[in-house]
Amino acid sequence: MQDNRIIELLQKRDEAAISEIRSKYGNLCFRIAEQMLHNAEDAEECVSEMLLAVWNSVPPQVPRSLEAYLVTLLRRAATDRLRSMTRLKRGGSQIAETLEELAEVIPSKDNVESEVDRRALTAALRSFLDALPEASREIFMERYYFNTPVRTIAERHRMQVSAVNVQLHRIRKKLKKHLEKEGFF
Repeated sequence: MQDNRIIELLQKRDEAAISEIRSKYGNLCFRIAEQMLHNAEDAEECVSEMLLAVWNSVPPQVPRSLEAYLVTLLRRAATDRLRSMTRLKRGGSQIAETLEELAEVIPSKDNVESEVDRRALTAALRSFLDALPEASREIFMERYYFNTPVRTIAERHRMQVSAVNVQLHRIRKKLKKHLEKEGFF
């Protein structure tokens, strides 16, 4: 079923929309959540939370890209779960490590005061990623969007762990310069 048809079902409050979303995007969302959480049960709960969030937010929201909207809701649910787990164990988690790596180059939530600023930051990130070579963009996305461990990225790209770390460091430096140029620092 086409995404616009699923969105129409959501707007009509037709529960068939949830079945269609689970059918079309369930596996993708589960894989993303499982990669972030490293636990199938937690991943399934995050997918359920994402489905509830989309049901509660459409309408009034009307996403331009249903897939991107679902992944955003899913990542939010998985990040909340990771934060909760991190608070419980007070240990370092994969997401905390990746967020720490990006902390010095992306302004904090407190500095981005309005939705317009958030959208501008999103556009700046998108333009930065579009300008990267494909291999660098994949490594960046794997690390900072999907929270993939560096060792896994290295294996997937047939690289040394140290080479991946160096490349990520260089990309973060370029990102900081790009964001400075765009006026975020």
